[in-house]
Amino acid sequence: MTAFEQPSPYPSLLHSMGVGGLFARSESYEEVIGGLSALISAHRNPAAEILRFPPVMSRGQLEKSGYLHSFPHLLGTVCCLHGTENQIRSAVERSKAQADWTEALEATDLVLVPAACYPLYPLVATRGRVPRDGLLFDVACDCFRHEASREAGRLVSFRMREFVCVGTSDQILAFRQSWIARAKELAGSLDLANEIKEANDPFFGRAGRLMALAQVEQSLKFEMLIPIRSESEPTACMSFNYHRDHFSAVWALRDVSDQAVQTGCVAFGLDRLALALFARHGSLVDEWPAGVRHALKLTE
Repeated sequence: MTAFEQPSPYPSLLHSMGVGGLFARSESYEEVIGGLSALISAHRNPAAEILRFPPVMSRGQLEKSGYLHSFPHLLGTVCCLHGTENQIRSAVERSKAQADWTEALEATDLVLVPAACYPLYPLVATRGRVPRDGLLFDVACDCFRHEASREAGRLVSFRMREFVCVGTSDQILAFRQSWIARAKELAGSLDLANEIKEANDPFFGRAGRLMALAQVEQSLKFEMLIPIRSESEPTACMSFNYHRDHFSAVWALRDVSDQAVQTGCVAFGLDRLALALFARHGSLVDEWPAGVRHALKLTE
């Protein structure tokens, strides 16, 4: 095992790939992910537009959104070999000599998507004014975060599903409150112990600690905590976020009355929810409670 490798919490379900936080996923595990996706889809508002994003996005757009300022420690960029054939071959030869060939890499204009909603806001900005009733979206993406921790459930590559609301503050708050209540029902149908608490994002540095404090003071973020590692230290598996005017100010999102709109989202960590299910019910899906299997459409 390398210094950075992480043992699988469920060797029959997740197979280590030689680096911490990265696993190959078994058929049984993916069946549960599929069941969770279907269960979430069943709660989707019929008015929501469905969008599925690739795992990379524009570096310029992510910088403009403020992610680099707030979370530089989590960001992953796409780097490639550039230059002439001789320059690229030189890097390859250094690798053969067990020298550091990565010095020849240069950043591209792509970054790895850190949360499923980040590619959405610049797309909405290209469509003009937001209608009076607001907008709803169902988005999903394979995401990446350069996580320092190697605890179970904190993967570097993971699947995120989000419902996003764009509209007035009243619309966003009503959207968030309804989902906090609905999430309790969803977790109950899966027989998952849970609690919802105020939370903050992992902002970077000293200034970030002040931002996190303000986030809590203004009740901008709540999380659903479900045991994965232990009952005493549950893991955030869903979040309910009120962005206020952050993204609308960045992308000049305005409604038909030329008023600035606001945004909010509810995010589902699909892999964390799956791990919570295995932690609660065991690694053999066939032996899970009938009600849970029915909720996930795993019954024959």
